[in-house]
Amino acid sequence: MSARAQPGYLGLGSNIGDRLAHMNRAIQRLPRHGVDVLASSSVYETEPVGLVPDQRDFLNACVRIETELTPERLLDACKAVERELGRARGAVRHGPRVIDVDLLLLDQVTYASERLTLPHPSVTERRFVLVPLLELDPELTLPDGTRLAVALSRLGAGQRVKLASKPLL
Repeated sequence: MSARAQPGYLGLGSNIGDRLAHMNRAIQRLPRHGVDVLASSSVYETEPVGLVPDQRDFLNACVRIETELTPERLLDACKAVERELGRARGAVRHGPRVIDVDLLLLDQVTYASERLTLPHPSVTERRFVLVPLLELDPELTLPDGTRLAVALSRLGAGQRVKLASKPLL
């Protein structure tokens, strides 16, 4: 890619149907939308977090990407992949889903709009995000200097994260 390409990280999750296949299909579709997937973390089985605890466990992973897309266009690409894989719009927040493609970090960009906040506002609070992110880069920091390894060490009990499978790539 050209010198304008920015590195970033996406979070993938699924808890409906063939969870691993949905995550692999998401990785295959991202390049069609201007997102090069460079590396994947291992896949982790995680307990649901949020308002709907009574649902199937998720498979989660993070991928390192590179793209020339702006933050808003990158969000559009993530949403397009979700739609292509059958994620229904208007579903219950934090409820079961075929695929979730979350924009977590884009280089050292801090960004806020009605649709998007970067870095993702919950990145430091979710073990199912921190564990795979730190697998990809143990020294990863947020634009404000927050070390994600320190954020992970400060999380309390809960949010079970168990290694489930090798990296997707």
